[in-house]
Amino acid sequence: MARVGVLLLNLGGPERIEDVGPFLYNLFSDPEIIRLPTPALQKPLAWLISTLRSGKSKEAYRSIGGGSPLRRITEQQARELQSRLRQEGVDATSYVAMRYWHPFTESAVGDIKADGVEEVVVLPLYPHFSISTSGSSFRELQRLRHADPAFRRLPIRCIRSWYDHPGYINAMAGLIAREIRNCEAPASAHIFFSAHGVPKSYVEEAGDPYQKEIEACAALVMERLAQLLGHPNPSTLAYQSRVGPVEWLKPYTEDALRELGEQGVQELVVVPISFVSEHIETLEEIDIEYREIATEAGVSHFRRVPALDTDPTFIQGLADLVQEAMAGPEVNLDMAAQLPKKVKLYPQDKWAWGWNNSSEVWNGRLAMVGFSAFLLELLTGHGPLHALGLL
Repeated sequence: MARVGVLLLNLGGPERIEDVGPFLYNLFSDPEIIRLPTPALQKPLAWLISTLRSGKSKEAYRSIGGGSPLRRITEQQARELQSRLRQEGVDATSYVAMRYWHPFTESAVGDIKADGVEEVVVLPLYPHFSISTSGSSFRELQRLRHADPAFRRLPIRCIRSWYDHPGYINAMAGLIAREIRNCEAPASAHIFFSAHGVPKSYVEEAGDPYQKEIEACAALVMERLAQLLGHPNPSTLAYQSRVGPVEWLKPYTEDALRELGEQGVQELVVVPISFVSEHIETLEEIDIEYREIATEAGVSHFRRVPALDTDPTFIQGLADLVQEAMAGPEVNLDMAAQLPKKVKLYPQDKWAWGWNNSSEVWNGRLAMVGFSAFLLELLTGHGPLHALGLL
């Protein structure tokens, strides 16, 4: 049996407060996050934005203990998956590749080559495909593969998305059912799915399948949950974490929470549907910010379903996904990285600022104005950044 490398893709996150600025810099240095017509401006603008955003971001990370647990949890998931695969007769070694923080994708590729792996299965820890998550990670891996003849010779199979896989659906439904059984009125508890949002233009202009996959996934989870509980529950799907002035997928989580409060919903079971591990969006945004909004709106019982982390049913589902990919039709890296529609990534014909590939015109104009002001301040030595001590 071939030696198999299982490469887990994830976003990454700052592990210490002092990592926040560099992490944001890496994020905004990505031309798929902020697209500029002139590559030379990429890093200066990334520095400016990361500097301006780091204060608020540091406060958020301090509120959850000083850093993101994402790396620790992802590496634990990798160990559990490796152990499960070996128990089932697969000579597998798991590797973690983070997009914007350690361990970076380059490091994982180096380990794969050093270990003499004979084939690779790429498994993004994003159940639902989006050009801003799985797509970006696949394309980074594709870039490294094109630049490395030794890595290019390795056979690679990719899992593009797995939002409807039974292992994932069963694991999600199981965790939700456990939380509902602890409710005061289990049959009437309102299930609130909160998914990470993306700009609406991704779906309408770039053909991102993310929204369809999220909606289909929520429906499958609700169907399985009704089987486990013996009754259906009311539910809502909303989208969180939007940034910038452009329209994102709706309804927004904060708006939906207020509306449910106005409707008299008392018991809310919040499900982080697009996250498979605890991190800043679950521990700070949901547990602190959205809990406060719901409470102010009149919701008296706010329960949050934990992220999957190393739930045994979930880990078994990941192992099944890997073995199915090895036995099934090949999905190579070029196929996995392909965008739903042709989108010009970089360089861009006009300024654009977004979480990934779709041109966000107004955000881009704001970025251009901000960068111009930054250059002017550097030349004159006066301005708000000097007043704040940032320059």
